[in-house]
Amino acid sequence: MPQNKIILGSEEWCSFPELGIPAIKARVDSGAKTSALHAINIIPFTKEGVNWVKFDINPIQNNLKTVIHCEAILIDKRIVKSSSGYREQRFVIQTKITIGSDSWPIEMTLTNRDSMGFRMLLGREAMSGRILVDPEQKYLLGQNTTENLKELYQIEFSDKKGLRIGLLASNPELYSNKRIMEAGEMRGHEMHFLNIKECYMKLDADTPEIHYRGGKVLDYFDAVIPRIRPSITFYGCALTRQFEAMKVFCLNSAAAITQSRDKLFSLQLLLRNDVDIPTTGFANSPLDTDDLIKMVGGSPLIVKLLEGTQGKGVVLAETKKAAESVINAFKSLNANILVQEFIKEANGKDLRLFVVDGKVVAAIQREAAPGEFRANIHMGGTAGIIKPTAEERRIAIKAAKAMDLKVAGVDIIRSSKGPLLLEVNSSPGLEGIEGATNKDIAGEMIKAIENNIKKKPVVIS
Repeated sequence: MPQNKIILGSEEWCSFPELGIPAIKARVDSGAKTSALHAINIIPFTKEGVNWVKFDINPIQNNLKTVIHCEAILIDKRIVKSSSGYREQRFVIQTKITIGSDSWPIEMTLTNRDSMGFRMLLGREAMSGRILVDPEQKYLLGQNTTENLKELYQIEFSDKKGLRIGLLASNPELYSNKRIMEAGEMRGHEMHFLNIKECYMKLDADTPEIHYRGGKVLDYFDAVIPRIRPSITFYGCALTRQFEAMKVFCLNSAAAITQSRDKLFSLQLLLRNDVDIPTTGFANSPLDTDDLIKMVGGSPLIVKLLEGTQGKGVVLAETKKAAESVINAFKSLNANILVQEFIKEANGKDLRLFVVDGKVVAAIQREAAPGEFRANIHMGGTAGIIKPTAEERRIAIKAAKAMDLKVAGVDIIRSSKGPLLLEVNSSPGLEGIEGATNKDIAGEMIKAIENNIKKKPVVIS
């Protein structure tokens, strides 16, 4: 065995002096070609005509309060395929690594490794000609204690641990998802972002499991917050049901999310619970278009595709002829459609009431953009703070309860007949309503988990 090579175990501590990282635990993996470093808030920029990249890193696993701000010259962008087959474009940097008393330059890709066990992966390209690996050993060059890390990073570690909470969603960069992660961390909980498409499950009567990329078994969560895009409702709800089978508390249940996504069933459920809605007709490729239009009081009227979301597939037909044309166009697609009375007196305004655990925690009034008939922020509408009436609060709470949702965005329209419920959203966005009201709605969601699990938050000084 050559004496000039360093012998490492499967896990070792290293440092990156040029990046200002004094200690980071690495997985030593000769099966991986490229090394990878955990990075968030990755932003490329140019300095004196040279491409650079800046990024933040939480160098200590499960400690998101310790952040190092780094900059490095950008040498490449590559498509990297993970062990689970997921392909991702990553920025590549070159910097000096120090292991033991030896230092040399290596190339690393930057990626979010929050879901992985190690902030650093040392691949074989960085080890070539320098390192031999004994996979049965660990920390052959020494182990860092909590006291060492306190001194190196000048941080305080809490002996107490909060809840382990998973955010089951698709996009970690979405405002709502970032805020929920931040709110959980601020209240002392261990937050993990779980990408829906990278989860898969084992169905078993005795030991049901959910696995994550690389085969990691997700068996350590106290709670999960499902935030499921409409396009992946089926699979997202299947995962949520699996967590429920594993006795993990889910802030919204799979059954509640599923029924909220079915526009027709949700309206029938709301009516059954004495919640008033605009007069609505439903048909599948109707033959008697004329009677369907009369059913909701004639034109103008709203035509909705049953599968539409966020204002897509929603059309205002101002005349009977226009209504017939739209209905017939949808009919040619063999689509299920809802036809609904148009509430003219609302003047393009509606209310969004945010319900958490049976309470209205915030409310805004949304106004349609010029030329639009529907108050939708995604389509250029505006939002402002408003104080809902007692009746509007009652409707919102009753609607969320009818749908069995602990978190719901309830849309209400003011009509000459009184407030009417338009829709109940099981994954409501936070950006518009938090921005308008300055309320910590993400924090209210975390409190709801604490209240339901009966475990108090960690106090962090």
